Amino acid sequence: MKLARKVLTATLAVGVMMTSMVGCGSTNSTEVTTETTETESQETEGATDLSDSTLDTLTITHVTSPLNVPSIIQKNNNVFVDEFSKNGKTIEVKYAEITSGADQTQALASGDVDILYAVGGTSVVLAAANGADIKILNMYSRSPEAFCLYSKDETIKSAEDLRGKTVAGPVGTNLHQLLVAYLEEANMTLDDINYVNMSIADAKAALDGGSVDAALVAGPTAYKSKQQGYNLVTNGKGLTDAVIAVAVREDFYNEYKEELEVFMNAQASIIEYINENHDETMEIVAKELDLDKAAVEEMFAQYDFNIEVTEEDYKAFQNVADFMYETEMIEAPFNTDELFIK
Repeated sequence: MKLARKVLTATLAVGVMMTSMVGCGSTNSTEVTTETTETESQETEGATDLSDSTLDTLTITHVTSPLNVPSIIQKNNNVFVDEFSKNGKTIEVKYAEITSGADQTQALASGDVDILYAVGGTSVVLAAANGADIKILNMYSRSPEAFCLYSKDETIKSAEDLRGKTVAGPVGTNLHQLLVAYLEEANMTLDDINYVNMSIADAKAALDGGSVDAALVAGPTAYKSKQQGYNLVTNGKGLTDAVIAVAVREDFYNEYKEELEVFMNAQASIIEYINENHDETMEIVAKELDLDKAAVEEMFAQYDFNIEVTEEDYKAFQNVADFMYETEMIEAPFNTDELFIK
């Protein structure tokens, strides 16, 4: 498996590993847009005084696929800019549309991005295991049921039925973890199937065209597979925690703790808005992703957007690290407790 490690490491380093709630797209555009508002003259009661802050520009990742509802609502309502303004500081917020997990962590390390606003657990662990300065600020989402293995073959009903079959999906993601865990139920490994590394979009196209027996898909792509009447072999429930986090560099956190406190308050207000304005949220997301509202409603039910880090999240990240070590994507065991800002 030494060769497998070299191949996987090389592949992930050039950006094949995609964030799994983020990592369903194949576009790696680094186009940056900005939003600003005027500083409000009167501070809100209980606000943090940022009038002396030296932070003038904040660059965050902005990825909407597969169903990153908080990101869509945040930008649509200009939440972060407004929250900084309420606390006495005009901060320009720039959006970097980077969908590859590897490219996201590289951008964070280089300083091109300040906050990874939705990055997959696998990407965080890989970067940290390779010595990158990356820390988890809080959580973005969990959505195991949004990750699926679909086939057009109705006879594939168990892991054993995949023996000798060709399965396509992205390496180093929650979907990869799902597949490995599913095969383990039948005491099988990836050596018992033909696993082809493809993006979600390409895997779905290959399944449509009949060149693969099963495809690992998520979000709208999984929803479309269901609508086409394809056979759901399994989803990620009980197989992967599908954890997506918000991450920063530790040096950035240490320099801008108050600003990040305001940022996290804004995150909480986004979730509050989503909870209190469900119908409007569904309409905004449906328009943004060009989906039917009914589709958004169905997928939204699969997501937990609670930003608080729970004990289950700590366990989930350790599960990710253990999975990556067992599959030789990282060279040594990794204790994920050190990933979290406490």
